[in-house]
Amino acid sequence: MFKKLLMVLAALIATMGLAFAQVDVNKATQAELDGVKGIGPKISKTIIDERAKGGNFKDWADLEKRVKGIGEKNSTKLSQAGLTVGGQSKPGAPAKAADKKAEKKDEKASKKGDKKADKKKAVASASESASAKDAKK
Repeated sequence: MFKKLLMVLAALIATMGLAFAQVDVNKATQAELDGVKGIGPKISKTIIDERAKGGNFKDWADLEKRVKGIGEKNSTKLSQAGLTVGGQSKPGAPAKAADKKAEKKDEKASKKGDKKADKKKAVASASESASAKDAKK
């Protein structure tokens, strides 16, 4: 019973990871597009049909121009939700919340690393000073 519970928990965690994955509008299936917050079945079908008719989207402006229902504001929200065009997020779109959290963690870790390095230098300097005094005696 415990193993089954662990398997269900592992599957749940794995699917949560997929929810935050980047989805490229030029490669995604309709189901993958539907998984992006802000894209429903109607828009995903329109994207697939337009991609089949006119080829891959060159950039965000091309997507906005060719797909009715995706404008400037909507494309920014879709980019934040994980949609990309040619692997690129929309320029100028704010980072996703998860990305912001990761950036803050990196900054904190960097600051902690700098403090630790400064402490090590101070300790090394103090021990060198003590060694020099002992050598003079």
